[in-house]
Amino acid sequence: MNGVTSVRADANRRRILDVALAELLRDPDASMDQIARAAGVVRRTVYGHFPSRDALVGALVDDAAQAVAAAHLAGREGIEDPAEAVAHSIVAIWPIADRYRLLVHLAQRSVTMEGIRARLAPVREVCAQLIEQAVEKGEFVSPLPAAALAYVHEQVLFGLMEAVNDGALPAKDAGRAAVVAVLSSAGYPAREAERLADSAARSL
Repeated sequence: MNGVTSVRADANRRRILDVALAELLRDPDASMDQIARAAGVVRRTVYGHFPSRDALVGALVDDAAQAVAAAHLAGREGIEDPAEAVAHSIVAIWPIADRYRLLVHLAQRSVTMEGIRARLAPVREVCAQLIEQAVEKGEFVSPLPAAALAYVHEQVLFGLMEAVNDGALPAKDAGRAAVVAVLSSAGYPAREAERLADSAARSL
């Protein structure tokens, strides 16, 4: 495959992924045929990049995990206080999580939550480090070890995504709620959690 052909193939793959995300968010049952038509390519082209619908959804989840990791890094960059870093990183990743929240719900049918958790392992490891630092400073108080608490925080975020999906929580309030819920679950004072949530939101 020459360079021009490779660039064209990469562009086609990216377009298919972008269109597939939009189509699946609009219609979670969208078929590969529907996605191909929406992308302006033949069905064979889609299958040339993604051998199955599950493979396509898996690639979208990979994209989501990479976007979350990048936003998490950007959100905490330059912040030394661990609790503040947690708050800012959550605010930074929430728009990404909100964009992909319906995809996560869809992916549970094919990728499984174990697969999603595996993709988020690098972010979870960083979160565990921040939690450990916050515990050492006395900011977080929990009977759970840092690694376990990182899993709890991850599930809090997934739970809030489902709450938004089901209409139990307005999307506009979810980012702030995520910060307060995560910090509170780590034993951080509720009033201070709200202050950090507001401060992080203003920094965007």
